[in-house]
Amino acid sequence: MIISSSDFSYTLVVTDTSIKNYIATSIVHIHICNKPVIKTLHHAVNVTITEAENFAIRCAINQATSIPGISKIVVITDLLHAAQRIFDSLLYLLQIYSVFILNELRRFFLQNLNNSIEF
Repeated sequence: MIISSSDFSYTLVVTDTSIKNYIATSIVHIHICNKPVIKTLHHAVNVTITEAENFAIRCAINQATSIPGISKIVVITDLLHAAQRIFDSLLYLLQIYSVFILNELRRFFLQNLNNSIEF
């Protein structure tokens, strides 16, 4: 985190999701050099917290990988188990998120073999 606050090639992504009265709220904050760059807020109805968190991670990765010059992405999330499930292709309900996220990450890693992401 200290390195990411002074290096323009790092982006810090913070996601948070909550459900209240059957309405899911997902928020994504993207920072570069300790400055907010993008803030995205989504609302959805009739979804699970895991679906909402995976959607937030998907949006975050999509936005972070589209920023020119970014080679390191650090994702901070309060639902680490949701992030781990992205890479489990056997979970049928989450496959749609996995396909989009993995496709974005594939493009990101093909741009430069030194690119990285941490959760």
